Amino acid sequence: MLSKRSAVAGGVILAVCLATPLSPAAAAADPAPQSASPAPPSMIDALERDLGLTEAQAIARLANEERAAAVESNLTTALGGSFGGAWLNADASKLSVATTDPATTKAIEAQGAQPVVVQRSLAQLNGIMQQLDQAPKKAKSGAALWYADVTTNTVSVQAPTVEAAESLVAAAGVDRNAITVAATAERPTTFINIIGGAAYYIGSSRCSVGFSVTRGSTPGFVTAGHCGRAGSGTTSPTGTFQGSSFPGNDYAWVAAPGNTVTPYVRGSGGANVTVRGSTQAAVGSSICRSGSTTGWRCGTIQQHNASVTYPQGTVSGLTRTSACAQPGDSGGSFISGSQAQGVTSGGSGNCTVGGTTYHQPVNEILSVYGLTLTTG
Repeated sequence: MLSKRSAVAGGVILAVCLATPLSPAAAAADPAPQSASPAPPSMIDALERDLGLTEAQAIARLANEERAAAVESNLTTALGGSFGGAWLNADASKLSVATTDPATTKAIEAQGAQPVVVQRSLAQLNGIMQQLDQAPKKAKSGAALWYADVTTNTVSVQAPTVEAAESLVAAAGVDRNAITVAATAERPTTFINIIGGAAYYIGSSRCSVGFSVTRGSTPGFVTAGHCGRAGSGTTSPTGTFQGSSFPGNDYAWVAAPGNTVTPYVRGSGGANVTVRGSTQAAVGSSICRSGSTTGWRCGTIQQHNASVTYPQGTVSGLTRTSACAQPGDSGGSFISGSQAQGVTSGGSGNCTVGGTTYHQPVNEILSVYGLTLTTG
């Protein structure tokens, strides 16, 4: 039950130019400007909590930021190749705009911003970024991050050690005068929690995570074999199919370094169900499955060790259940109580009229690939 990815609607950010120019004087004269697009109360509350602001300060900051976005958009176009970037000060009351052409400072001031004459344009900084992005993989692996720092008109390269940062700079062959290097304690990782029933993507197709697993120190998840072949890449979470078998069997495991394994399966209403083990439930037991298309659905176990013939071939050793499923649910979790049972293979019917669904038992997958189920 593999699903093609549906079209994703793009979001459009609309910058509204307000009549009041952004300037220190204007900010002093109007301590609580109002945004043309008032923020929801939850955002104001979060700004108060996380930035240590009062409600009035949060509202004023958002209004200044809205004006700044419009000014920056205008000057990006007006300055063209001389534009060197823009940034707000700590309380968002002043916008600085960099330019490589001293003749454009009056145009910047006319927009209520502070001009800063710099050596390099934003386009030049971005060109240096491209060179760093295209450096050999080995050189990049030693660095934590790099970015165009418009406030210093340089590209900052940060790594666990200054030497590692310098190695990347040398490997990329960039202008050293345009670079600042620094040691950092940052060790960036993705923040995706691997949870059973959640979606993941293989190109334009979608399947569902079965259960979090590890092999040695490598995190990952089990899923259906028909979702991808060994070597296939996944996104959300990012990973690679390490092993896959279909037909004959219908199982696979995906290594997903940098992601976090959890002992959870998405349950009813978004609540997580904790996986405690993988003891097989008896025929007649209740069983529920979680998938990225139809969510949490339950039924009973009808038979174990069923052989099912799909158009691609026969798969044996499956468990037959009365829990419904639909395309996109493939690979998702089957769980009885707190015990992992298997990953969704296929079936008939749908969740409107009901149907029969088969799962590949999880213990076989764990045994074949030497995996450890993540439990809580």
